[in-house]
Amino acid sequence: MKSVVVLGGTGFIGRHVCEKLQREGWAITVPTRRAINAARVQHLPRVTVIETDVHDSGHLLDVLTDHDAVVNLVAILHGSEDDFERVHVELPLSIAEACAAAGVRRVVHVSALGASPDGPSRYQRSKARGEEVLRGAGLDLTILRPSVVFGAGDRFLNLFARLQETFPIVPLAGARTRFQPVWVEDVAQAVAVGLRSHALARNLGQGSVGQTIECVGPDVFTLADLVRLAGRYGSRERAIWPLPDLLARWQAAVFELAPGEPVMSRDNLDSMSIDNVATHEHPGLSTLAITPSSVHSVAPTYLGQRGGRSQLLNYRHSAGR
Repeated sequence: MKSVVVLGGTGFIGRHVCEKLQREGWAITVPTRRAINAARVQHLPRVTVIETDVHDSGHLLDVLTDHDAVVNLVAILHGSEDDFERVHVELPLSIAEACAAAGVRRVVHVSALGASPDGPSRYQRSKARGEEVLRGAGLDLTILRPSVVFGAGDRFLNLFARLQETFPIVPLAGARTRFQPVWVEDVAQAVAVGLRSHALARNLGQGSVGQTIECVGPDVFTLADLVRLAGRYGSRERAIWPLPDLLARWQAAVFELAPGEPVMSRDNLDSMSIDNVATHEHPGLSTLAITPSSVHSVAPTYLGQRGGRSQLLNYRHSAGR
């Protein structure tokens, strides 16, 4: 039985990846600082949860030993320059070094659409540096670059639906920025295909693997469009007030002062200064024989509905793919 370490396996995308891989017969190890964070995956067949700190290089090597592959999903959206460097650059470097020491060749790394050394945000620039670290390590590597990811349990469309349940108007920064949202199940499927190195190489028409894949859905929306859809498919649709840039930055600065993870940061605004859509500089999901699902076909199954029927619809949609 093939074995894989899923770093970030307790997160939104990670839970779907673990479900997908265990159905394909992988033995999965999910490291986490606190086992309680893995409550949604530890019940899955062939999933082993271990408490450890993957940012400790010695602990990471212990985890990777005797495994066949690694999936890296660890990422942050907010933080200082040092925070982004630690998570998006230093961790990939530690992964590359641990893979070399443990004899692990196969790595699937989930980066981000818009990752660029010249990107306007710390997030985008650090994501690009992390990719380069792994590309230079001589690994059997696949990099996935998703646009914003949606699905049951997301912090994107669900957030906008909840805001419209509460407030009579939505003051919105970056309202005109365009996105190409991708369903979390399609990203999980891309990870699964990425782990099948020979199949992926064949799909790409290449003799070796090291390809970057752009993971996007079939439709392009402005952020304002997506907020309206979240309200429409949720409980109510509210009016949107597109914020001018100066007021948007003030709002983000205030959000950063609040306890917990901010709804929006100034670095997020920097990211949204450019559109988050396919560049066509790299292959898309169709290369992996994946036909991406649209927001229109999936979002109504979970937005504004918390009951069992909504979950059943979502499971049926997943099973039918």
